[in-house]
Amino acid sequence: MAPTTPRLVVPIDLNNKPWQQKLPLHNRWHPHIPPVAEVKTGEVFRVEMVDWTGGSIKDDDSALDIKSIDLSTVHYLSGPIRVLDKDGTPAKPGDLLAVEICNLGPLPGDEWGFTATFDRENGGGFLTDHFPCATKAIWYFEGIYAYSPQIPGVRFPGLTHPGIVGTAPSMELLNIWNERERELEENGLNSMKLCEVLHQRPLANLPSTKGCVLGGIKEGTPEWEKIALEAARTIPGRENGGNCDIKNLSSGSKIYLPVFIEGANLSTGDMHFSQGDGEISFCGAIEMSGFLELKCEIIRDGMKEYLTPMGPTPLHVNPIFEIGPVEPRFSEWLVFEGISVDESGKQHYLDATVAYKRAVLNAIDYLSKFGYSKEQSYLLLSCCPCEGRISGIVDSPNAIATLAIPTAIFDQDIRPRANKVPVGPRIVRKPDVLKCTYDGSLATTRNPSSAT
Repeated sequence: MAPTTPRLVVPIDLNNKPWQQKLPLHNRWHPHIPPVAEVKTGEVFRVEMVDWTGGSIKDDDSALDIKSIDLSTVHYLSGPIRVLDKDGTPAKPGDLLAVEICNLGPLPGDEWGFTATFDRENGGGFLTDHFPCATKAIWYFEGIYAYSPQIPGVRFPGLTHPGIVGTAPSMELLNIWNERERELEENGLNSMKLCEVLHQRPLANLPSTKGCVLGGIKEGTPEWEKIALEAARTIPGRENGGNCDIKNLSSGSKIYLPVFIEGANLSTGDMHFSQGDGEISFCGAIEMSGFLELKCEIIRDGMKEYLTPMGPTPLHVNPIFEIGPVEPRFSEWLVFEGISVDESGKQHYLDATVAYKRAVLNAIDYLSKFGYSKEQSYLLLSCCPCEGRISGIVDSPNAIATLAIPTAIFDQDIRPRANKVPVGPRIVRKPDVLKCTYDGSLATTRNPSSAT
């Protein structure tokens, strides 16, 4: 007998705001956020999601919505979903929850997405010291392909995936998160030399009542106030999975998530049509609404059997991911190398992050020779299916990182040639990305050898 149609357990109405949905959404991690649905192992079920901003970003000709976005409200997640075995026994702390992605895609009637950079005073990003302005590009979907009026001459297939898949933390794990992130926020600027060259702001996103959405817990009650001051932001990935932004977690992938509370309380969101490794612009994938069709399995006592704690408690574990068989095929790549020497010429010791920053900047500067603005290139490298690698981490003092761009996504040949860069009207790329002015006072980093 043919399998039944996947059961819709979390529906989304795109005509309603996130807080008006039939089942409440949430944007924090906390063990006391009540589940909105229940599933059993083996059944295929469907979860629908708003885009990570909850519809705040519009398909229009302005980047003002990016500049003024309230980042305290994101990400909007669908769930939590309580998982039971076929006998009705819930997942237990110490189990592994195997989550298989059977199918996924954009919500029907909403086949578009966006890529953006945040204003340096409101979120910033990986290269915020070079690109302080809020920018935006709109992407439209043609089946598996995406194209953007703001970045002409480019078309590529998407490797669609959820940016966030995670289980709820226990109170013990939540306290570990909050303690270590608070210490970083309070002392990091004095102890982390990396801050001098990355300019990430803030260093951590601590619990806050501002913008907090706690699913079925009613706002304004004493319970809501208490939980809001404890609940972790969804910005970074952690031991529970969460915002890992791994582009290869697409159709056929399987995610082995640690279970920390009874029922696991699985949540997901932040759907991406496509993304490059690193999602460098921070709002860097092609962000969209979407759906997942999932199937779960419970591996009893799987944390102890398969995960090794890398920390002082058995909770300091990380998920395992199994990449699916579906991905775009490219045969030719142009690869850019970076070493751990920053824009000022300062040597850093085996620092892969600085090396990756250099690789990305080298690629951006290179693409500007072919008619693209640097803002166009920055957004493109954040969302196209480029591949980042830590290529060398042992040869002192320089770490080596690489960024590989599939050449087939361009409508022109971007490889170096003996007769130099081609000239003529075909090389001109108009229009540019949507952009706002930068009104802050922080200095913009210049690369002395960069092309103008």
